[in-house]
Amino acid sequence: MTALDLRDRAAPPSTAPASSRPGPAALLLRAAAALSRGLFIAVPVMLVSTFITFMLGGLTEQDPASVVLGDSATPADVQRMREAFGLDRPLLLRYVTWLWNALHGDLGASWFTKIPVAQSIAERLPVSLSVAAGALLIAVVLGGVFGTLAAVRQGGLLDRTVTVVTSVLATVPGFVAAVALITVFALIVPVLPAGGWAPPSAGLGTWASFLLLPSLALSLDAAADVARQLRTGLAGTLHENYIVGARMRGLPGRRVVLVHALRNGAGPAVAVLGMHVPRLIGGAVITETVFALPGIGELTKSAALSGDVPVVQGALLVTIAVVLVSSAIVNVLLVKLRPAARREL
Repeated sequence: MTALDLRDRAAPPSTAPASSRPGPAALLLRAAAALSRGLFIAVPVMLVSTFITFMLGGLTEQDPASVVLGDSATPADVQRMREAFGLDRPLLLRYVTWLWNALHGDLGASWFTKIPVAQSIAERLPVSLSVAAGALLIAVVLGGVFGTLAAVRQGGLLDRTVTVVTSVLATVPGFVAAVALITVFALIVPVLPAGGWAPPSAGLGTWASFLLLPSLALSLDAAADVARQLRTGLAGTLHENYIVGARMRGLPGRRVVLVHALRNGAGPAVAVLGMHVPRLIGGAVITETVFALPGIGELTKSAALSGDVPVVQGALLVTIAVVLVSSAIVNVLLVKLRPAARREL
C-alpha cells in the first residue's frame, strides 16, 4: 500500500471536497424527512394510546356521578349528573368528542373543582418540564464527560471506575436517590432545600436551588446509561482509519476526539437518551411526591386517587404528546449525527 493510499483511506470525513458536501437545503430536507417520518409514526401511536387511556377511564366500575354527589344523592340526581357529564352517551362517541375537543385545546373540566383541565395542566406543566429538562441536561453533561474520558482512557483505572460506578447508579431507583440526596444536602450538609418549589420569578438562584436535587435524583440512571453507551461507541470509533489518519496528520487530540470521533460515536448514546425521556417524565410522579413539587405528576396522582377522570385523561394526553415530540427530536438528531442514517433518506 502506498503512502498516498494510506492518506486517502485515513483522511477524516471533514476533509471531503466542498462540492461533495450537502448544502443547507439538503440538510434541511433530510431533517424534515426524518421529522415527517417520526410524526407519521407518532400519529397512530397517539391515537392508540389516547384510546386506551380514555377506555380505562370509561370502563371503570366507579360511577363518577355518585362520587361527586355523595351517598345522599337520589337516583334522579345521579341520572341528571350523568347526563351533565355526558356519561349517558356511548363510550366510543364520548371518545371521539373528547379527542376532537382536545385537539382544539379543550380538555374538559374537573368533576370536583370545576376548574378547566387545561388550566390546571398549564399551571403544573412548567414545574415538571423544568425538572425533566434539568435532569436531561445533567444526564448529558455527566454522561458525556465520563463516557468520553472512559473511552479515551480505555483499560485504565478511570475506565474501570466509570464502568463500576455507572453499573451501580443504573440500578438505584429514583426515590432511593432522592432520599439519599435529601439526607446529604438538606440535612447533613444543609445547603439545598429538602423540598418545595419556587418559580423563576422568585430569582434564578432560588429557582435553581429548588430544582437541583429533584433533577439530579431523576438523572442518575440516565447519566449512567449515556456514559456507558458513549464509552462503547467512542471506543470503536477511536480505532477507525480516519481517526488514525487524523492523528498521523498531527491534528490535536482534543479536536480528533470532540470533533471527528464524537460525532460518529455518539449515536448510541443519543438513542438511549431518547429512550430515557419517557422515564424522566414518568419518574416525575415519584420525584414530585418525594420533593413535594406541584407538578403534573402530583396532579395526576391526586386526580387518580380521587377518581377525577377528566384530569387524569388530560394529564396523560399531554404527557404522551411531550414524549412523542421528544422522540421525534431525537430521531432528527440521530439523522444529523449518523451519516449512514442520512444516506437512507
